[in-house]
Amino acid sequence: MNKSTRGADVYLRFLQLSQAIRGLPTLPPLDPLEERILSWIARSGREGERLSVRDMLAKDEFGAPATIHSRLKSMRSKGWITLADTEDARRKQIELTQDALDHFARLSRIMVKAAQG
Repeated sequence: MNKSTRGADVYLRFLQLSQAIRGLPTLPPLDPLEERILSWIARSGREGERLSVRDMLAKDEFGAPATIHSRLKSMRSKGWITLADTEDARRKQIELTQDALDHFARLSRIMVKAAQG
């Protein structure tokens, strides 16, 4: 098996396993825009950046501020994110919930499992 075939095989196993865990009762599913926003939030947190609602509303790639705000509200009600107080009462920091972190940990485990074959 060449490297390209092996890489494709690992990715396809990952997709299959990730679909299986999506069927498990955890958090409600996200729409594609919410998934993109969640990835942005996760990356920002991993890099140690504090991400506020105002910061997200300034991201043109996610659409109009009203769209972003409605998605953040939806993600909060689904249990993926929380809005934490900051030193400025007018600004809220976006953070992943423990359930969201657990979801990423599950995805990590299945990536390792897919790679091990």
